[in-house]
Amino acid sequence: MAIGLGVVLLVAGLILTLDVVTVHMSYINVDTLGGILIAAGILAILLSLIVNAQRSRRTTVVQDDRPVEGRRIR
Repeated sequence: MAIGLGVVLLVAGLILTLDVVTVHMSYINVDTLGGILIAAGILAILLSLIVNAQRSRRTTVVQDDRPVEGRRIR
C-alpha cells in the first residue's frame, strides 16, 4: 500500500515540476510543491521496501530428535 502511495506522490510531483499541467496559484510555488511531493514519494517507496524486507526475514529452527544409529548411550 505504501509503495502505491509513493508512486502516486512521485507522479503528482513530476507532473507539477515538469509543467505537464499548468496551474497558477499566487500563494503556492508549484515547482517547490512538486519537489516536496517527489521527495515524499521517494521516501515512501524506500521506507515501504525497508519495512517489507524486514517483515519477510524469518529464521527457521529445525529440531532433530532422531537417535543416532550405531551408537549406544550408557
